[in-house]
Amino acid sequence: MSISKHIPNCITSLNLLCGVVGIILALEGWYQEAFLCMIAGGIFDFFDGFSARLLNAWSPIGKELDSLADQVTFGVLPSVMLFGTLKGSLGIEHPLCWTPLLIAAFSGLRLAKFNLDERQVKSFIGLPTPACAMICGSLATWISAMPESALTATLTGVWFIPLLSAILCILLVSGIPMFSMKVQKTDKPDWRMITFFGLAILSVSAALVAHLHWSTVILTTFTGYIIINITGAILKILKK
Repeated sequence: MSISKHIPNCITSLNLLCGVVGIILALEGWYQEAFLCMIAGGIFDFFDGFSARLLNAWSPIGKELDSLADQVTFGVLPSVMLFGTLKGSLGIEHPLCWTPLLIAAFSGLRLAKFNLDERQVKSFIGLPTPACAMICGSLATWISAMPESALTATLTGVWFIPLLSAILCILLVSGIPMFSMKVQKTDKPDWRMITFFGLAILSVSAALVAHLHWSTVILTTFTGYIIINITGAILKILKK
């Protein structure tokens, strides 16, 4: 086997490494740095598949390694970040403090279902783990960056993060169709994708004008991703 065949797995391993480093940083309370590791892992996650297609280097080992890396970077890391955020406000003895860890378990279930579901080739059924992770990571980062904000007190209260964790867990294993952000030449224009990228541009513009923390852009964009897909699913049902 040529060296080029190993390139995708090497990139996937970098995704896994980003997740492990991010978890260590999150346990130390360095949420912004941990989130940057998550974003770096997402970049590696995109390019491992891209390089595998480009080099025709797909392998069963690569598929399993990819799921393992995604579970660490987009399952365990975001749940640890939310757990640490809630622990800081409620205390580790509070039972609801542990609820964000459910995201790690449901992310694993989501990834296992994805590997076995042949329908999820160009799109997803249920919330993709990277999108879920970006919401969790950006929220934890925003809270850590804005400790004096009045909104922070609400977000770190008894119910918000546990309720958000439960909703995300349900969405991960739901049957809601969601579009993939990996655009292919053969794909037809999708109003959901166009709306999503429009929202991303709008979020960046608003953050620059209002001098908002950069994590706000990712939080609003991926929250919009969920709303757009749920709206699309409802419209599809109404058309039947």
